[in-house]
Amino acid sequence: MSLSFDFAGSVVVVTGGGKGIGRGISEAFLAAGAVVVVCGRQAPPTLPAAAGRSAEFLPCDVRDAAAVAAFFEAVVAQHGRLDVLVNNAGGAPPHTAADVSARLAERIIQLNLLGPLYCAQAAYRQMLQQGSGAIINIASVAGARPTPGSATYGAAKAGLLNLSRSLAMEWGPQVRVNAIVAGLMAADNLDEFYGGAAGVKRIDAMLPLGRMGKPEDIAAACLYLASPMAAYVSGATLEVHGGGEPPAFLYLAGQPAPP
Repeated sequence: MSLSFDFAGSVVVVTGGGKGIGRGISEAFLAAGAVVVVCGRQAPPTLPAAAGRSAEFLPCDVRDAAAVAAFFEAVVAQHGRLDVLVNNAGGAPPHTAADVSARLAERIIQLNLLGPLYCAQAAYRQMLQQGSGAIINIASVAGARPTPGSATYGAAKAGLLNLSRSLAMEWGPQVRVNAIVAGLMAADNLDEFYGGAAGVKRIDAMLPLGRMGKPEDIAAACLYLASPMAAYVSGATLEVHGGGEPPAFLYLAGQPAPP
């Protein structure tokens, strides 16, 4: 078995693939030879590019089931097949559980749970005809531990983890479905989001591997889960979080705080 990733001839869809983690995933598949189609509500300023090739962009709001169906029909009409779907689009603004509006809660759940379901359904129909395909859902540590200040987002991501396992059981053997639990990630607005450079250093020092994750860390996991090397991996949850977050009680009990 080759240990290199070769996706030449494969068609890959990455939702929200024009920026952040999604952009890193898109560029990794491009570098491995795949045709990559990204979607979002608006086109990114520049398209992901690698190995002298660029991703394609088609507009799609993944919260709209009809728009999702039309998007995947367009991809298949253009390229004739669909080999990999990476459900990456997601996110939420900070919100308190007591005060979050019904509209915001609904939109968060639509984006982070229902959107991936709509995309998976549309992808499955094509993959079933082909007899093969891989779906990768980008989840979060927020779905595996309490998430104060973002409870609706955490609940949606927890649902995505369960959905991934259920779809893997329903859709095998033709389609493999897996989830990636992304840990704390270095974002574009890193200093602002984590309380400045000093806050970033404290968080980095807290994590067992000494740093937050990068888009290429998630991208590498996607390449593996979509490749023949993961041919017997389905219904799995791959944690990409640098070893996890140490429990706060250790520090409250008098253990040394991170430098």
